[in-house]
Amino acid sequence: MHSTVPKAVIETNCQRGVFRIGIHRPEKKNALTLEMYQAMASALTQAEDDPSVRVILLHGTADCFTSGNDLQDFLANPPSGPESPVFRFLTAISQAKKPIVAAVNGPAIGIGTTLLLHCDLIYAGDKARFQLPFVNLGLCPEAASSILLPRLMGYPRAAELLMLGESFDASRALELGLVNAVFPEAKLFRHAIAQAQKLAEKPSASVRLTKQLLKAAPATTTEQALVTEAGHFLRMLCQPEAREALTAFFERRPPNFSQFE
Repeated sequence: MHSTVPKAVIETNCQRGVFRIGIHRPEKKNALTLEMYQAMASALTQAEDDPSVRVILLHGTADCFTSGNDLQDFLANPPSGPESPVFRFLTAISQAKKPIVAAVNGPAIGIGTTLLLHCDLIYAGDKARFQLPFVNLGLCPEAASSILLPRLMGYPRAAELLMLGESFDASRALELGLVNAVFPEAKLFRHAIAQAQKLAEKPSASVRLTKQLLKAAPATTTEQALVTEAGHFLRMLCQPEAREALTAFFERRPPNFSQFE
């Protein structure tokens, strides 16, 4: 089985039970558009529905996972509610029953970091860089990161990442428990594929049930957080602070938030 979404920005293929979803838009640092979210949501649904798929492997290009939202596309096509492609993708990845392995190298910005909270095994290259810049953009956390990050690493560390919005490297991500292991860039994809293949060769019902049990306790809270954050995110996207942050980004200048105090 092999398919490629038009414009070759989300590529999928399945081999030996491993369904690969690749973000491939290197000329834009794999920045995500509305169409790409739609394609990833559809790919996850396809993988869940295909009995030959036992594991999902999510990755970017060799030197970039994703730089987050394509801001021009994001401003032109802002998410309007739970049926918009970005929220369809978040629902699909957060509710996936099959295990998801992620291979991350280069930039993993915004949703490039928060989506990892819904993966099961995450491997990073030694050149990976993570960032949660929502506050810097006049926005708020998304993808249930406001509850999943504190649960993963404790409140003070999560607050530092989400409130300051500063970049951090792969070794820090490993220390925080965000990733399972860090590898030299040349070995990252080989290791991620090998681990995905190991999972694919195990009893699939046992693997899926183990994932279900691991996620059972916080599942309702995660679903509630996705909805709550989405409501705040959509509201804040229309506020002056977010408009100033995004305008400053395109004008290549520091934003001035003091004018709104």
